[in-house]
Amino acid sequence: MTSTVPALGTRTAEGSALQAVLLDMDGTLVDTEGFWWDVEVEVFAGLGHTLDDSWRHVVVGGPMTRSAGFLIEATGADIALAELTLLLNTGFEARIAQTLPLMPGAARLLAELSEYEIPTALVSASHRRIIDRVLTSLGPQHFALSVAGDEVTRTKPHPDPYLLAAAGLGVDPARCAVVEDTATGVAAAEAAGCHVVAVPSVAPIAPAARRTVVGSLEEVDLAFLRGLVTPTV
Repeated sequence: MTSTVPALGTRTAEGSALQAVLLDMDGTLVDTEGFWWDVEVEVFAGLGHTLDDSWRHVVVGGPMTRSAGFLIEATGADIALAELTLLLNTGFEARIAQTLPLMPGAARLLAELSEYEIPTALVSASHRRIIDRVLTSLGPQHFALSVAGDEVTRTKPHPDPYLLAAAGLGVDPARCAVVEDTATGVAAAEAAGCHVVAVPSVAPIAPAARRTVVGSLEEVDLAFLRGLVTPTV
């Protein structure tokens, strides 16, 4: 299931093989990966447990159930997964209500995609309640649709979220460019058959076939994304 916002049209540039751009949220468009870790640290401190900083690389970019489940197992905390998920989402919402910094280049990229009417989707492992809150700051008009982690049976690193987004836009995943910041998200996009731009936020990501690694969204524009998708003859 997806939640849609007003579509921007489906026109792509003449001669371009790029049909759509699919964007991750946390750590890619908004500088919130650190927020999640801070909330996790605070919640577990309240439960009497200290998180090892090395676990940050394990939980980053993954679905809430995986991250929360890992932390429960690692700490031995006496809390149910559903209760912990609620605490983490509530804590994160409180954090982003105070400030929601965009990643460098994010606002400019979104504006350019909108200007040229490139079909764009927001694809996140975060839950719908979080996505809808963040969309108010990102600008819902920039996205034809969004896919949340609690709306798919299998979220990242499985390809399902990106396949669902491509289907919702009526485009071929092989002609989509995905922008991601974690290995988990990259794995999902590549499994869906998309071209990937990796902008690592917490852990390094190596270049690979159909994957381009950049240091910042400031290096990414529409011409760059179009260049990733080669027209078929």
